[in-house]
Amino acid sequence: MGAGETARFWRHPALPDVDLLRARFVDHRYARHTHDAYAIALIRDGVEQWWYRGDVVRAGAGGIGLVNPDTVHTGEPGVPGGWAYRVLYPSVPALRSVADELRLPPGTPWFPEPVVDDPQLARLLLSAHQAAETGDALAASELTRELFAGLLTRYAGRRPTLATPARRNAHLAVRARDLLLDRIAAPPSLDELAAQVGTGPFALSRTFRSHFGLPPHAFLTQHRVGVARRLLDGGATPAEVAATVGFVDQAHLTRHFRRIVGVPPGAYRRQHAG
Repeated sequence: MGAGETARFWRHPALPDVDLLRARFVDHRYARHTHDAYAIALIRDGVEQWWYRGDVVRAGAGGIGLVNPDTVHTGEPGVPGGWAYRVLYPSVPALRSVADELRLPPGTPWFPEPVVDDPQLARLLLSAHQAAETGDALAASELTRELFAGLLTRYAGRRPTLATPARRNAHLAVRARDLLLDRIAAPPSLDELAAQVGTGPFALSRTFRSHFGLPPHAFLTQHRVGVARRLLDGGATPAEVAATVGFVDQAHLTRHFRRIVGVPPGAYRRQHAG
């Protein structure tokens, strides 16, 4: 990490479907990526900005950033000196279970606004996060569910249905994705991949990005990092993981892992254990 940067990424037993991050970043920049989970971030100091749904979004101290699952985004300093924040990453089922208790409409909850200004929920998020960090299981679980309920009732809506024409070549992107996932440790070149699905490399790259939001190489890198997280959770060492998922070496894994997760794989393994 750079000078002045700190990060802790962990999971509390009382919140089994929620990852937590506390960090201060000065120069760190996240690569374009997606999460299976939501990202609910309270900016504590400075400004973070991120590319999200075709625009650049900024949040300063007290702002709550809301990133929906499977939505491509980045993250970087918005001012000199960077930003400090606390983040909750609840799974879709975790948020859906709260929505069901509240008898909200069915479907995956969706937050249309990427940043909200709500001092009450900001204080609640901070309290819930601090309770999880200090090991207060009852407070952590109670305050977190109260936070989710507040966010859902105040800010969640229905996911918009985009009126876009059917993509004739979507099946090519899906086929290419499947081939990449089958060959995670030794992927084909773009030319080889295009030949296997029956199109040209430039056409495949455009189609893939249009369908999945990322070009093939970035999609594969993100998938490798996701697999690496699961292997680290299972007790594998970073060196073992790097070889298994196809990174050149541990340094290569570390570089990409931190650009997507925010912490190096060794720190993740120590902090996320249990």
